[in-house]
Amino acid sequence: MQVGSRRAVLNPTSGDGNHAKLVERLLSARGFDVSRTEDPGDALELGRAAGKAGAAEVAVAGGDGTVNEVVRGLSRADHLDTVTLSVVPAGTANLLAGTIGVTDPQQAVEVADIGEIRTVDVGLAGEEPFLVSCIAGLPADASLAASGDLKARFGTLAFLLTGAQEAIEFDGLDLTVEAVGEDGPVTWSGSATCLLVGNARKFVERGGQADMEDGLLDVAIVERMPTGNLVTEAIGHRLLATDTEGVTHVRATELSVDGHGEAVAFSRDGEVADHERLDIHIRERTLDLRVGPGYDPGSR
Repeated sequence: MQVGSRRAVLNPTSGDGNHAKLVERLLSARGFDVSRTEDPGDALELGRAAGKAGAAEVAVAGGDGTVNEVVRGLSRADHLDTVTLSVVPAGTANLLAGTIGVTDPQQAVEVADIGEIRTVDVGLAGEEPFLVSCIAGLPADASLAASGDLKARFGTLAFLLTGAQEAIEFDGLDLTVEAVGEDGPVTWSGSATCLLVGNARKFVERGGQADMEDGLLDVAIVERMPTGNLVTEAIGHRLLATDTEGVTHVRATELSVDGHGEAVAFSRDGEVADHERLDIHIRERTLDLRVGPGYDPGSR
């Protein structure tokens, strides 16, 4: 194998921070040239550098946010569709890793070395890629404040629980959403508590895992939601119920979100940015991803 064709980006402070030495040693033993992040934005730049160098394989040791940064860097180097990505879970919730059958750092390094390769969909919010989800509302930046316990139990829904408890006066988002659904065009307009767009996550059925190989985004528009003394389990089950009143669900190839002149905060795999209007679409079968033996793309 060509020297430098395997690179790894390691976030030593993600999760509990106790993984760094072991993961670096294991990845190095499998032929990965390991670089550690030190400052915010380092993972993006390391991903871009790996792309520009033409790395054949890139492993990411960290949480979903670190993975997103590396994927953004690879995309900016126009290398996303010519690299094989692997994920070593070292964050709090590790949603992507759980979806693709990667359970712990040691197993993940073995998968990164010899695991099966599947070609999966990539979501694009504007020009920025995401693998797990793009969410807005209540507000999206509450995802950064959600506790580790909530993230572990509810994953991308944790931002909602934190937001609902900390933003009781939230008035909702005035949105128009136009989607190209699998059954035709869908238009929704009104006041939304939140908008949830998933690639590796679904939001209105139990289980939480979406098919990353079906060329569709799982979209849920939550029109209303109780506030006050919220119980996290009740909210989690409410959003995951298929027959919940006030929730519009569509599986779409693309959608546009119009905030009617107001900036809306979107959290893309934990990275928050404001947009008055945002176009979101799917790039079908774009990224080669190493998966664990328990991976089932059609799992519901």
